[in-house]
Amino acid sequence: MTQPTSVKAIAIFDIDGVVRDVSGSYRRAIADTVEHFTTQAYRPTPLDIDQLKSEGVWNNDWEASQELIYRYFETQKQSREQLQLDYDAIVAFFQSRYRGSDPNNFTGYICNEPLLLQPSYLEQLTQAGIAWGFFSGATRASANYVLEKRLGLQSPVLIAMEDAPGKPDPTGLFATVRELDNGIEERLAIVYVGDTVADMYTVEKARNLDSAHTWIGVGVLPPHVQETAARSDAYSETLIAAGAAVVLRNVQELTPRQIQELVSSFAQSVV
Repeated sequence: MTQPTSVKAIAIFDIDGVVRDVSGSYRRAIADTVEHFTTQAYRPTPLDIDQLKSEGVWNNDWEASQELIYRYFETQKQSREQLQLDYDAIVAFFQSRYRGSDPNNFTGYICNEPLLLQPSYLEQLTQAGIAWGFFSGATRASANYVLEKRLGLQSPVLIAMEDAPGKPDPTGLFATVRELDNGIEERLAIVYVGDTVADMYTVEKARNLDSAHTWIGVGVLPPHVQETAARSDAYSETLIAAGAAVVLRNVQELTPRQIQELVSSFAQSVV
């Protein structure tokens, strides 16, 4: 079977840990929430949270918080049935830290998230003919805050928490591709850029369900794991084991040229 001479590339980005540094916001809110609901007995470290996330199914930070609370009490010989945690109360407390207590304005940790890419990077992709968009487990309000208010993007393609099942379910990734491709029937190479095992598993599941297109997972090291070489190496190995084709220190290292090289490499591998 003859391979197409060219394949249209699409770049889709996770947001947390890729577009913005959430170590002092989402992850801080997880730690605050777990500490609160364990009556200050346990505050998970960044490594504790990473280890949970490495299981590949805790992309939702509210659910991750609840799971860490459950696991702490299980070490204290209390069963989940005994605890009967109030999930809505966990979400409300988490949001009070992350979003803030003002229902009409963001006043919490979200306001201080460092940006990990600049609009000029996305313009480079556009000039190279690479369509781009975002698929994130963040709420739409939170995602739009960073994309539109902080980065100044005008109505970017975005599939957020409210729009699709949580990762690693690839439904949201497929939906993002459909919006970017405008329904044109052609072979695509979709590069999904994420910082967690769940992101890489999402790509793998998409590949298993849709062989008509090429699916490539690119890992990015979130800033909090780059404090030591050992931590960076261990996290990189985890992402590669989960399916990442390459792992970068910053999303902007994924240049249009590298995207095309990845696409060519994958195309050759299936000839």
